[in-house]
Amino acid sequence: MENFFVSFCFFFPSLIILAVLAPSSTAQLSPIENRTLFQIQKLLEYPEALQGWNNWTSFCYLPPSPSLTIVCTNNQITEFTVIGNKSSPSHSPKPASGKFTVSQQTLSETFSTDSLFTVLAKLSNLKVLSLVSLGLWGPLPAKINRLWSLEVINISSNFIYGEIPSSISTLKNLTSLVLADNLFNGSVPDLKSLVLLQELNLGGNNIGPEFPSLSNSLVSITLSNNSLRSEIPSEVKNFAKLQQFDISSNKFLGPIPPSLFSLPSIQYLSLAQNQLSGVLPMNISCNAELKFVDISQNLLIGKLPSCLGSNSSNRSVLYSWNCLSSSNYTKYQHPSLFCNKEALAVKPPNKSKEESKSNINLGLVLVIIGCVVAIAVVLGLLVLFFVRRVERNRSDDNRSVAEKMSIRSSSRSYIDARRVAQTIRLAALGLPPYRVFTLEEIEDATNNFDPTNLIGEGSQGQLYKGRVGDGSVVLVKSLKLKQKHLSQSLMQHMDVLSKLRHRHLVSILGHSIVTYQDHPNTASTVFIVHEHVSNGSLRDYLNDWRKKDMLNWPQRMAITIGVARGVQFLHTGIAPGIFGNKLKIDNILLDDSLTAKISSYNIPLPFKVDSESPLGGQDNHLRAEIAEKEDIYQLGVILLQVITGKLITSARETNELKLELERGLTESKLRAATDPSIQGTFAYQSLKTTVEITINCLGKDPSKRPSIEDVLWNLQYSIQVQEGWNSSGNLSTQM
Repeated sequence: MENFFVSFCFFFPSLIILAVLAPSSTAQLSPIENRTLFQIQKLLEYPEALQGWNNWTSFCYLPPSPSLTIVCTNNQITEFTVIGNKSSPSHSPKPASGKFTVSQQTLSETFSTDSLFTVLAKLSNLKVLSLVSLGLWGPLPAKINRLWSLEVINISSNFIYGEIPSSISTLKNLTSLVLADNLFNGSVPDLKSLVLLQELNLGGNNIGPEFPSLSNSLVSITLSNNSLRSEIPSEVKNFAKLQQFDISSNKFLGPIPPSLFSLPSIQYLSLAQNQLSGVLPMNISCNAELKFVDISQNLLIGKLPSCLGSNSSNRSVLYSWNCLSSSNYTKYQHPSLFCNKEALAVKPPNKSKEESKSNINLGLVLVIIGCVVAIAVVLGLLVLFFVRRVERNRSDDNRSVAEKMSIRSSSRSYIDARRVAQTIRLAALGLPPYRVFTLEEIEDATNNFDPTNLIGEGSQGQLYKGRVGDGSVVLVKSLKLKQKHLSQSLMQHMDVLSKLRHRHLVSILGHSIVTYQDHPNTASTVFIVHEHVSNGSLRDYLNDWRKKDMLNWPQRMAITIGVARGVQFLHTGIAPGIFGNKLKIDNILLDDSLTAKISSYNIPLPFKVDSESPLGGQDNHLRAEIAEKEDIYQLGVILLQVITGKLITSARETNELKLELERGLTESKLRAATDPSIQGTFAYQSLKTTVEITINCLGKDPSKRPSIEDVLWNLQYSIQVQEGWNSSGNLSTQM
């Protein structure tokens, strides 16, 4: 008996502890919260993560998974996280109407955000709410403030539209607010009262134009890819805890506050793709913890401050496509005149609030005076008004629809002309002025079309080598056109032809039109004069081991960026754009400085009797969209050959090399998939970025292939990473 009591006294405390710690099988949510979860399941239309629930499901003891997390405290739900597999606005095709429409990537037409948040509000102790990629659509209801305990809100990658409700500012416990990749627009409510807020991510929406009013307790601010158009507020200097600040891809203008670079906690700063202008002071100081800075694609002039220069080996700095003026980084910069003109064009009105208010008051007084005068003479004016209206209506009835269409067309042409003119000024560098040649000059250049000068012939015409009056060697292409396309239509085509001048195209120097009146079928011949590039093609360099060794990784990147800029010009620098360019590595020519030039691109002239003008029409627009994505695919094939050093002759080889790169990415063994002749010359991150955009270009679904702007941005990012690693000596290692 004594031993029994000893044993009992020894084990009894342990039994009590186990009884307390072990989860009770009878512990359940309150009936209200239990029913609420089933209601949420129904409202979310039974997503995969919420399937399999039944009346015996113990929600508080469900094991967490990547797609579902439910956390309970005292048998009440405090965290509810659901991650679905629906697409988001940034990864979905935009509707043709420009307005939101219910689709397969959204919940059905019966879904209601108001009903969802009405039910969610029954979870009175909810602290963390994450509803990601579920296809939610509709406005974010003001009743979200009923979830008064919320500390974390993540409703990213859905289709929520409208303005962010001001009631969200009453959630005083919020530490994280993530509404990224939705369709929000308008202004952001005043969030200064959220003094506990540390993370704000509103990227990938359409909010703007003003910078939101925020608490200086924030650690991370992401406002990228929106419609913000203002100066960066000076109050940002008070954000002592701020570590990450991303406002890229907006329309911010004015100078960059120097204090941004020296904020006490700043580590990541992205201001790229805005309209920020002015000079960065040379005495700018940078926080020692600042690891990444991106100020590329703005309108900055002057020199790069020393703390952002090449001596900052522990810091990645991207600064391309500004107008910076140092010999170390002018290769990827615009001319200074470009930034001065653009900055002047976007400069905001220089008026103070007092002046604006005074003008409003003065305007109000003038309106009142005008109304008094108008009332005094209104009867006389009414009589005159009715008489003139009758005359005007008669005149309007006689105006034809064609005249109205002509007015609209002229307006559009004027806009396109301004756009093209600017592009031409920037890109057509080092080329003689475009001119119209006489037939005699063409005959002299080709020695009367001597057969020894004929270097090519096809269904569209012949290609001759020649020498013009100033001694320069040119190529002359002879094209026969049909009578149907003479007069104004042909002149329209020739106007577009004269714009095909760019650093990365085998540019057109001029043309000559010869009309044969005695030939009713072949009415005219157009001679197109191209510049001559004699240093061989990119294919030649990759096919010759001696030339191949000349092309290290930075040189190959410069060539591919040149090709991408040439394609960008064909797609967007000409009005209308030129697509279906049949890009091949054989047609990428290299001049003496190894600058890439695209040859044999699509010349916008009709060659067949029944062909329609490539300059307009709904069918042509659809064909252009298809041809645009085909150009991207062909550019991907060129990139694939540049990376691997292997020439491609079939679709099968393309797929094999693509799969090899994909395996290299997943297994972190890209080095084995690349051209051996570039080993030791590439930064791994630069190579990886180029491989990733190449794989995207080669996607089977054309609609998911990137735009040429996306391709160019990634290649420019890659070369910036390469240059940064070169300066620090960190080249490719075991990877």
